[in-house]
Amino acid sequence: MKKLLYIILGVILILPMVSSAFAGGGAPPPKDVLKGIFLSVDDTARTATLKKSGTEETLVLSLGADMQPSDIRVNKKVMVSLDKQAGENVIKSIDIMFLDMKVSKIISLLIIGLIGGLLSGFIGSGGAFVLTPAMMSLGVPGAVAVASNMCHKFPKAMVGAYKRYKYGQADIKLGLVMASTAIIGVQIGIKIQKYILNHFGNAGSNLYVSFVFMVVLVLVGGYVLYDAYKLAKGGDEEGNKVSRLALRLQNINLPPMMYFKVAKVRLSAWITIPVGLFTGMLAATIAVGGFIGVPGMIYVVGASAVVASATELIIAFIMGAWGSIQWGLSGLIDIRLTLLILAGSLIGVQLGALGTTYVKDYMIKVVMASTMLIVAVSRGAKIPGYLADLNLVQPIEPQLAHVLGQVSFWALVTALASAGLIITVAMVRGMAQAKLEARRAEIISHG
Repeated sequence: MKKLLYIILGVILILPMVSSAFAGGGAPPPKDVLKGIFLSVDDTARTATLKKSGTEETLVLSLGADMQPSDIRVNKKVMVSLDKQAGENVIKSIDIMFLDMKVSKIISLLIIGLIGGLLSGFIGSGGAFVLTPAMMSLGVPGAVAVASNMCHKFPKAMVGAYKRYKYGQADIKLGLVMASTAIIGVQIGIKIQKYILNHFGNAGSNLYVSFVFMVVLVLVGGYVLYDAYKLAKGGDEEGNKVSRLALRLQNINLPPMMYFKVAKVRLSAWITIPVGLFTGMLAATIAVGGFIGVPGMIYVVGASAVVASATELIIAFIMGAWGSIQWGLSGLIDIRLTLLILAGSLIGVQLGALGTTYVKDYMIKVVMASTMLIVAVSRGAKIPGYLADLNLVQPIEPQLAHVLGQVSFWALVTALASAGLIITVAMVRGMAQAKLEARRAEIISHG
């Protein structure tokens, strides 16, 4: 325990210096990307007056050749990209930072939150790999979706972690050790996301989020699915085996050595550092840390899938709280999105956590992998459009753009529906099996 306290204390002392170093480094936001609110529009002169965020400074901007005065939304926080090739202060594109709320979108966000909560409680990844793409599909800019998702995550993760701790599945010590380095990763990831947003606007942020999503989802989802297939064929005994990589790493005697009681693992604290660091970086850049955290604890640390998914919730709570402070200071959190998703998630996370007590270990991996791969299709279908928005490829034909949009939408719907269905069916079957075994035990006990 003393080693654990020393590590956490060291991170607390080092973190302010790391944060200050990042805050002072890097170039300032370029002049061709502005954030603010349009105050007025002059239809005759084809100009609009923008008040820059954080200041009282106003700028008169000219509308681009393809823009109409009706495209300007007054009194809405926007990000404006300027076309330097067309002249000084000429608008190239405008992105609304915060979504207009309608009844249909409110209901959609509640349902998305419910299913995201089910996934969070069941597989411990936070459910962000469906929440962030789902919000983006509703029209939320990538950076705002990531920030709002991270903000909603930490109270939900706290509830899920407590539930899983009561079931004896969460390793608090392992969670704290990994969270100590995950916080540093969060700080790095936020700086990366801000750099992309400031230099390339919402189109660049959307492209970055979608591309990273697709790559990580395919790689991790494919491997987890393969592993789940092997475990399903091998049965319970095969499912309890520790990976060869984890066994080799556990044999490395590099102080400080730590023993994690719930995970039943003894290894060097240095082994946990890269897993925690990349978990935090991924969480801050695309609001998903469980992709690295859960598989990392399974295949690198050597914890079981049940313990890894439970412990990840502890990490998500700590780095989610820290990341929310950082994103909040940047003004990119939409509290309406946060509260709506949280309302559905708090219900779903408890049902998902309950479901883990009734299913086999490999079933958690099946749900994780299948949902990842379907969401990868959804995000991949949006990438050509984002490339065209950045003028990196030729403009896409309207018909093709419509088809890709439909593929993205329905793939996401399929992912949400299949995840909810798999978890519900597995939970119902598990509960029925548990009741049947309890009856058999009662009959045997009564002779």
